[in-house]
Amino acid sequence: MSVVICAYDTRRWQALLAAVTSVQRQTLRALETILVIDHNPGLLERARGTFHSHVNVVASRGEPGLSGARNTGVRIAGGEIVAFLDDDAVAERTWLNELTSAYVDGEILGTGGQVTPSWPAGGPPRWLPREFDWTVGCSYRGLPTAAGPVRNPIGANMSFRRDVLEGAGGFTDGIGRIGHRPLGCEETELSIRARQAHRRGAIMHVPAARVRHTVSPDRLGWRYFRARCFAEGLSKARVSAEVGADGALSSERTYTLRVLPRGVLRGLRDAATGKPSGLLRSGAIVAGLLITSAGYLRGRLAAR
Repeated sequence: MSVVICAYDTRRWQALLAAVTSVQRQTLRALETILVIDHNPGLLERARGTFHSHVNVVASRGEPGLSGARNTGVRIAGGEIVAFLDDDAVAERTWLNELTSAYVDGEILGTGGQVTPSWPAGGPPRWLPREFDWTVGCSYRGLPTAAGPVRNPIGANMSFRRDVLEGAGGFTDGIGRIGHRPLGCEETELSIRARQAHRRGAIMHVPAARVRHTVSPDRLGWRYFRARCFAEGLSKARVSAEVGADGALSSERTYTLRVLPRGVLRGLRDAATGKPSGLLRSGAIVAGLLITSAGYLRGRLAAR
């Protein structure tokens, strides 16, 4: 098992230290920890001066962005399995044990686990529905709670067989976060291509593989929520163009037709029992869906 952490922002230094430390404290020792610095010479110098033989610090050799950085880590990884941890996430001590447990089945292509939000003081905004915790990079209401196959894992907590990553051609540049631009879905697009190449293969959700994902204060406002939803729509449009709408939107159909309506009703029921925040959450669900749909339409038109 090789662990790849990608970093791009000096302001997240303390979170990065915690992420690396959590990998070093695993009950299952990783073959190596690879820290990829995404086109930030100052952060690269600081990381090389801090981490020594126990962490392989390298500069990204790809295009700027998370996809290019992850591909750099995959190219130099020596493990049969490559795990990915965000630079602002902390893995529980049994993370690698749990994440690798499913690979006893030779048909398993990749695995992913639970991403729990670590909120700033005061907790999440009252208006933010759990159905939209994906906007802050965490597991959300509507994801499976038991172990089983899924279309794709969450990027902050996932692993793949290295030969699957190499066979699929790695992560696609232009999909996924680039600096502070809140794009995503690079792991979705790669997972779909991996499944297309291995029809009998599966990607497993392993809820016991848990990480805590730091939610920074700048992600708690309406402005970020709106930007993240619109960017998600743009990203899904790009994935649809790459691998087809059927695969790109398979999970989203269930989410839109079942999970979100239940969330709206739940919020309305709370409001009817004297909890005004329920009405705010219902409104945020409707707004989030509309904004994400607008981003998707904009992305499809741009592609045409």
